[in-house]
Amino acid sequence: MNSYLTSLQKQFLYYKSLGEKAINQLEEEQLYLQFNPESNSIAILVHHLAGNMLSRFTDFLTTDGEKSWRNRDAEFTNPFQSKKELLEHWDKGWNCLFNTLEELTESDLEKTVYIRNDGHTVTEALNRQLAHYPYHIGQIVFIAKVLKNEDWQTLSIPRNQSSEYNSRKFSQEKEKRHFTDDL
Repeated sequence: MNSYLTSLQKQFLYYKSLGEKAINQLEEEQLYLQFNPESNSIAILVHHLAGNMLSRFTDFLTTDGEKSWRNRDAEFTNPFQSKKELLEHWDKGWNCLFNTLEELTESDLEKTVYIRNDGHTVTEALNRQLAHYPYHIGQIVFIAKVLKNEDWQTLSIPRNQSSEYNSRKFSQEKEKRHFTDDL
């Protein structure tokens, strides 16, 4: 199961990097754009993601993942005055997550943790977040892609280059590796 924890770390790191690559393509004012009153800006999504990470992964094994100090509703407002401040908050959330993952052991995976008094195995709780964070990071990437339009720098295999990518991948020997190892 240590391969599960290693894979999980790589997956979270991959999604963190996708979010950062999208954010870094934007001008500061674009981070705060909302398409309508019901939509979220990238700044709001960052605020929510970091807030969730801090709540879920602070004292992960010993306290409920929905902390009494968390104000989830406030996460859907923009508190940031600069891109630097936004990225610092982003990193604070991710650092909390990664520090917790570093401390987990195989024997922790079947322990029970709670989120709003709903019991989860550690594995279930981690999988829950591995679904939640990419959902919002996909929103960040989509918003950034719309805003950049033809100036968008792809974060995956460029259009019309799948054959070249596959050729490179299939020219390698088969071996066990994580798909993020050669990104």
